[in-house]
Amino acid sequence: MKIIKDPVHGYVEADDLALRLLDSIEVQRLRHVTQLGFANLVYPGANHTRFEHSLGTMHLAGLMCDKLGLDGDEARVVTTAALLHDIGHGPFSHATEPVMEEFVGRCHHQIEGIVEESSVAGILEDEGIDPAEVCAVISGDHPFAGIIHGSLDVDRMDYLMRDAHYTGVPYGTVDAHRLIRCSVLSGPSGIALDEGGINAAESLLIARTLMRPSVYFHHVSRIATSMFVYALREEVLGGADAHRFVRMDDAACMERLKHSGYPIVRDLARRVYARDLYKRALYVGADRVNAAALQQGLGPAREREVAVAIAETAGIPEEEVLVDIPSSPGTLSMEIRVRNSHAMMEIEEISPLIGTLNDTRRQQWRLGVYTTEENRERVEQAAIEVLRVKRVTRQDRLVVT
Repeated sequence: MKIIKDPVHGYVEADDLALRLLDSIEVQRLRHVTQLGFANLVYPGANHTRFEHSLGTMHLAGLMCDKLGLDGDEARVVTTAALLHDIGHGPFSHATEPVMEEFVGRCHHQIEGIVEESSVAGILEDEGIDPAEVCAVISGDHPFAGIIHGSLDVDRMDYLMRDAHYTGVPYGTVDAHRLIRCSVLSGPSGIALDEGGINAAESLLIARTLMRPSVYFHHVSRIATSMFVYALREEVLGGADAHRFVRMDDAACMERLKHSGYPIVRDLARRVYARDLYKRALYVGADRVNAAALQQGLGPAREREVAVAIAETAGIPEEEVLVDIPSSPGTLSMEIRVRNSHAMMEIEEISPLIGTLNDTRRQQWRLGVYTTEENRERVEQAAIEVLRVKRVTRQDRLVVT
C-alpha cells in the first residue's frame, strides 16, 4: 500500500493492484493527456491530466463501494474500472473523440481492445479479476456501472472538483462526501440518492450547468478544438493511421501535425500551438437557427459540409471557415429514494430547480462559425445567408430595467 498526495482529495491510497496498473504504459500515458484539451488556452492553470483524474476517481469509487456495502471482489472490480476508465482517451481528451468515432469506430469508453492487447489484461488476470467485467463496468453494461458513469457518479464528482481547482473557476463546488454518504443501491436501476442528499445533488447539477459555458464550452477552447479536429481529420483522410493517432499523447500528436506533409494541417497545428486562433464570425443560439436540422447527421463531416457552403458563398478558401455544431445538452435527471416510503421518483418531482437548470442548459447552446480575422465580416454575412439566421429583433434587444 502506498499513499499518494492529491491536491483535490488529500491522500489517496493505492494498493498493490493499483500500483501495478499505475506502472503500465496505458495508464502512464495519461500523464501526458490533458484533462481539458485546449482549455489551458483560456485558463493557464488547466494543465492537469487524465492520470490524476483517474486516481481521484478510483479514490471516490472506493469510498462509494464502502458506503454501498459491496464485498471485496465487487469493490476491486469497481475501483479497478475507475482507475482504468480513461485509458481509451485520445490526445487532448474529448477533442479527439469525433475523429476516433468516425475513423476508428469506438468511443473512449470502449477499451476492450486496449486491455486485451496490453499488459493490463495479464495484470488483472494475475489478480483474479476478469478483464471483461472491468470493461463492462466502464462501458456501462454492468450492475455497478452507475458508480463510474451515471446520473450520480464518482467520475463526474472528481472532474468537476478538479477542473474547478485547476481553472480557478469558482463554480465546480461539489460536496462529494455528502453525495457518497447519501448514495444507495436501487436494484437494477443502479445508484440512487437518499432524500438527505438532495441539496448536494442540486449543487452538483448547478456546478455542471455553470461550468459548461465558462469552461467546457468556452468559445476560445471550442475554436482551438475545431482547428485541431480539422487538422487531424485532414491528416487521416490523407492516409495517416487513425488507430495510431488516437493512441498518441498530446505532444506526439501535435508534433506530428506540425510537421505534416499537408500545408493546411501544418498551418492549423502551428496556429493552435502558438494560440494564433481563428475568430468568431458568427456565434448564435438555437433561437436564431434551425438547430434540429443542423444536427441531423451531426459530426465533423456534416460540419465540413456546412463550412464549405459558407466558404463558397463568401468567396474564400474552404479551409478558412470552420463550423462548430455542438450536440444538444442532455437533460439533467437523477433518481431519489425517499427514506420514509422507499418510493422511487425523479428529482424533478422534488426539486423545482432542475427544470430551470435544464432550460438554462438548452439556452447555453451555441453554433459557432470561425474564420481568420480579415474574413470575419464576409464570413458572417455568408453564414447568415447559408444558415438562414434569424435577425435580432427589437424585442430581442430590449433591456429590462
